[in-house]
Amino acid sequence: MRTDDFAYDLPEGLIAQRPVEPRDESRLLVCDRTAGVREHRRFRDITAYLRPLDALAINVTRTIPARLIGVCERTGGEAELLLLRRLDDISWEALVRPGRKLKPGAGCVFGGGLLRAEIIDYMPAEGGRVVRFSYEGVFEELLGRLGKMPLPPYIRHQTLADPAQYNTVYAAREGSAATPTAGLHFTEELLERITRIGVRIVPILLHVGLGTFRPVKAERVADHVMHEEYYEVTQGAADTLNDARVRGGRIVCVGTTTVRTLETVTGSDRIVKPGVGYTDIFLTPGRAFHATDALITNFHLPRSTLLMLVSAFMGLENALAAYEEAVREKYRFFSFGDAMLII
Repeated sequence: MRTDDFAYDLPEGLIAQRPVEPRDESRLLVCDRTAGVREHRRFRDITAYLRPLDALAINVTRTIPARLIGVCERTGGEAELLLLRRLDDISWEALVRPGRKLKPGAGCVFGGGLLRAEIIDYMPAEGGRVVRFSYEGVFEELLGRLGKMPLPPYIRHQTLADPAQYNTVYAAREGSAATPTAGLHFTEELLERITRIGVRIVPILLHVGLGTFRPVKAERVADHVMHEEYYEVTQGAADTLNDARVRGGRIVCVGTTTVRTLETVTGSDRIVKPGVGYTDIFLTPGRAFHATDALITNFHLPRSTLLMLVSAFMGLENALAAYEEAVREKYRFFSFGDAMLII
């Protein structure tokens, strides 16, 4: 397939610039992928589509203030790092700008010298580097003071009134360079309502990095290479998910990161297995889904790996028809936008 097969027209005015408050007031497009039927609801109505005995799988990663803006020591010009993955106590994989200036051996400082980064090596990804930090004190505290939440570039105002708006209410484990945005629609009250109807909420982990948000530049889908991202599925989580199916329930995944994690650890026998490691799984049309029975997701960028995953789950024709309807109905798109439930 060609990357352009996943293109669609989106008016710029439909790109959400601010989150909805309260979170569950966002809109919800419900898509029956078998019957081809679509309904328009509010996200808080999602309880009408969940069943007792279902398991709701959520990604409990927490986004860190991974964007650092400082000064290049050699030129005095602006330097920017986007931290992707921690390698050890002082070393990270990162995207850097300007890439032509920040080559191995170059250094940049942040916060007037409170934090210094030296470029150590190249990464395969364009603009990717291995960086080594030097500082006094606790790195996490310095990052909290000097770093910014890594909002996507299509959000014009890069500062939030409350950084918590770019994390889910259940975020627990720090380590992501972007937020699994399907989870942003949940409130604590909505999660309590979901639990009361007999749905079990199951935490899994995938730290979002370049694999999730890297643009597809290859003309052919098959030529795109995914970047690895760290995941964990505990024995308890696997047991709960498997038990839900044994009892007649479904595994409902919140977000594409949850899908990718569970499809990594689930084989054709449809048994979810515990696991810890790195995944570069790339789900495109024609790929079978073994763990995912239903999916809650946002509306994704044209030609993105996320739209390819959605198209694999519900069919490319169905996916593009749903997106066209969402555009006609003026849904809000991307990270702070509205949601889809695909059943």
